[in-house]
Amino acid sequence: MTLIKSMTGYGRAVETVNGREFTVELRSVNNRYLDCSVRLPRMLSFGEDAVKQAVKASVSRGKVDVFISVRSEAGDEVVVNLNPAVLEGYLAAMRQMVTEYGVTDDISVSAVSRLPEVFTVDKPEVDEEQLLQDLMYVVGKALEGYDAMRCTEGAALDRDLRGRGQTILDLVAQVEQGNGQTVADYRARLEAKLREVLANTSIDESRILTEAAIFADKVAVDEETVRLRSHLQQMNAMLDGGGAIGRKLDFLLQEMNREANTIGSKCTDVRLARIVVDIKAELEKIREQTQNIE
Repeated sequence: MTLIKSMTGYGRAVETVNGREFTVELRSVNNRYLDCSVRLPRMLSFGEDAVKQAVKASVSRGKVDVFISVRSEAGDEVVVNLNPAVLEGYLAAMRQMVTEYGVTDDISVSAVSRLPEVFTVDKPEVDEEQLLQDLMYVVGKALEGYDAMRCTEGAALDRDLRGRGQTILDLVAQVEQGNGQTVADYRARLEAKLREVLANTSIDESRILTEAAIFADKVAVDEETVRLRSHLQQMNAMLDGGGAIGRKLDFLLQEMNREANTIGSKCTDVRLARIVVDIKAELEKIREQTQNIE
């Protein structure tokens, strides 16, 4: 069964591969589309696109920030050597300045070490293909933890949405039951009013039936409640199917709100109006939760 996933998540992996310690962290928050940002050291800059592609393969929506650092356990990453020829040239020139121009001899190691090319820095050749392979191994580990967290939160969202959907169904049943009672009460009030007005004159039953039918048609919410039930069934079906359903659910919520608003406009009874308010409140909570779903 494919689960729904939350757009918010965190994953971290620290692994030592081939003498290098990689640290990869992923964090994400809600976003309409996928927006992936990768921060990594200069020596790994060539791997940025590969990291983004790995995130894209696992994530459909959300603002994802990836932080990568690397530390070498070996001490021979960079070798610094003295350049004797350049140093001797500098020293000879400086001694000449002292001898020929009477300049104070204040030659020191710290002063000489700041001169250009006194030292040579040798960096070993890096096998970028192997380095990228090592990096992506750790990225994969971080993505596993990140995905597991999103699945856990997604399962909680699934339970919450199903529970609120059932609450709405219960409230809809109350509206349907109360709506029938509203029509019966209206007919009783209409008949009582006519008897009061007409006194001893016989009452035209057909007129009462006609007026009651007109009122019943005006306040009927059968079509809306049937559609609302259908939308809730569709929501559950989406949850069953799992995957990236956030956008579809958002659209479905708009349809459900439309039905709820129509039901509210037709309910003249105060008690039913309060139930409709409860339905709208539950739909709003579902909408808020939907914003977290990938």
